[in-house]
Amino acid sequence: MILFHGSNMRVSEIEFAKSRPGKDFGRAFYLSESEVQATEMAQFKAATFGGDVVINKFYFDEKRITEAGLKFLQFGSYTEEWARFVLDNRQSLLDRPAHDNDIVFGPIANDRIGRQIFNFTAGYIDFDTFLQRIQYPEGVTFQWAFCTEKAIRLLKHIDQ
Repeated sequence: MILFHGSNMRVSEIEFAKSRPGKDFGRAFYLSESEVQATEMAQFKAATFGGDVVINKFYFDEKRITEAGLKFLQFGSYTEEWARFVLDNRQSLLDRPAHDNDIVFGPIANDRIGRQIFNFTAGYIDFDTFLQRIQYPEGVTFQWAFCTEKAIRLLKHIDQ
């Protein structure tokens, strides 16, 4: 399959150290099957940090997950389990994710999740409201998070 990574620069060699903690699935290299979603991310990064809108393409063979003995976690929709997982990772500012999976696949959380985490942890909203509010408003959009160097080695950059 082809996966896309939206950025403000070309990424031919993935530098895991540049991944930031506190994201949906923790510190990882994030990709999407949707070129549109990756383009939106690239536009955001270019507008925020400068640079150009760059869509990086990578080839990934899903069969390699099992062959390489990787730990793979998959969320098929917005569920309580997904929301608690995202909450744990968003609150963890460690250099490693709040889990031991090599690859995580699941829905993207709403961009305003920080405010909802505050509302939930402060007791202003209950968990069901939190779950509802952190869902991406445009419908379910999925993301791939490559959380370890071992997983990242399975990605092959496609020159454009």
